[in-house]
Amino acid sequence: MISNVPDLKAELRRAALARRKAVGPELRTQFTARLVSEGLRLARLWQPAVVSGFHPIREEPDVLALLAALVDDGFEVALPAVTGRGNHLDFRLWRPGDPTALGPMGIPEPLASSPIAEPDLVFTPLAAFDRRGRRIGYGAGFYDRSLSRLRAQKTIHAVGVAYGVCEVAAVPYEAHDQNLDVIVTEQETLFVGER
Repeated sequence: MISNVPDLKAELRRAALARRKAVGPELRTQFTARLVSEGLRLARLWQPAVVSGFHPIREEPDVLALLAALVDDGFEVALPAVTGRGNHLDFRLWRPGDPTALGPMGIPEPLASSPIAEPDLVFTPLAAFDRRGRRIGYGAGFYDRSLSRLRAQKTIHAVGVAYGVCEVAAVPYEAHDQNLDVIVTEQETLFVGER
């Protein structure tokens, strides 16, 4: 039996990512369309100055399609950039078609010359989530530190983006963990709290 929180999170992450990997192409396409629709709806509801998404890796949902739709709708968008282990993310303005470079984690990021922005609406990747708005990321803590920093400055909305198969009964909670306000899956939009 797993007794410590980091090991339990690692096991939940491993199992959720295996389930996500098995999602078929038809469902992926359906989720992309739903994510664009729901993401636009949320942005229009909250009217953020800047919306951050993420460049999908592995089998993550296609958030780039949402970012393109947001730009077409007049929103400023940004992508995260890793500034170093143990740090928060920088969010840099970006538009579809702008050049990127591979960051320290092997994920495409806006160029270092791109302006830094402080998003009000943050679409976050995750490996697993529960209905209380708790998430398990990939274990480096970048989003927890970044959401904590942004929330100390202003009101923001954090929206987790995940396939329904990534849901777990309960995510173990640690003091540094940051909850989500909303979770968008291919099946539903779950409001778990407003900040």
